Amino acid sequence: MEQLWGIDLGGTKVEGVVLDAETYEVISRTRIPTEKEHGYEHIISQIHKLVELLKEQTASTPGKIGIGTPGAIDPTTQTLKNSNTVCLNYQPLKRDLESMLGLPVEMANDANCFALAEARMGIVPDIYPHAQVVFGVIMGTGVGGGIVIDKKIINGKQGIAGEWGHSFLDDSGGKCYCGDIGCVERIISGPALERYYREISGKQARLPEIVQAYREQNDTHAAQTMERLLHFFGKGLSNVINILDPDVVVLGGGVGNIEELYQEGIERLKDHIFNTRFETIVAKPKLGDSAGVFGAAFLGA
Repeated sequence: MEQLWGIDLGGTKVEGVVLDAETYEVISRTRIPTEKEHGYEHIISQIHKLVELLKEQTASTPGKIGIGTPGAIDPTTQTLKNSNTVCLNYQPLKRDLESMLGLPVEMANDANCFALAEARMGIVPDIYPHAQVVFGVIMGTGVGGGIVIDKKIINGKQGIAGEWGHSFLDDSGGKCYCGDIGCVERIISGPALERYYREISGKQARLPEIVQAYREQNDTHAAQTMERLLHFFGKGLSNVINILDPDVVVLGGGVGNIEELYQEGIERLKDHIFNTRFETIVAKPKLGDSAGVFGAAFLGA
């Protein structure tokens, strides 16, 4: 039986899965702590440990393995960059893993893996099975994205394809950790929206509380915060759609769970689309937290 092996490297856990290559049925799935506080070499050893566990559970050995990472491999230097697990940055992660595991490794960032999984076995085959272009959106603690064309990830010349979270949106976002001003991530990520609410209200609240207060229509500051989200969601994502013109956009991440994005948010999108009609399908994801590890498995297909 042909198998697909995938590893999702997260900040707190490393998760692995083995899928049947034809049916996508899960043969084995397990996770262990990342323990990133112990540094780069330890993270590599944890991945090796997980692969050995999967070998025991399946009584098989992979010919190749896919790994989803925070950050991306720089095509020029072959080192990892833009990772919020900072000890991974500037390290030859792919080379070191191939050396330790003794097999080829394919790597992509977590947003790309999310997009690939939803395009191949998630919501996209359910609603638009002939989709050629899929854009996967992550809106949570950060904002990211992944492009899948004909069921293959597009990484780009510099390995940054789909990174709409660090395109310019509005000066009011202030300075981003990346060094730029007004990035999408500084405006419509969960922490950015909570910060905005705190600044205008003087009160601390989590995003679900802000959304609920908006729905109850008893908090003008919550209404302002939601208006900011809807306005800049429409404006920011319209830039992606005008350039890429995808068949389907899948919204992932905690912010992507907000129902208003699928109604009023889409209406705001329409205001900025360079067309007389808006035909892009904007969909909720199907796979939830499983998308990352499933997408990683498809890297080895």
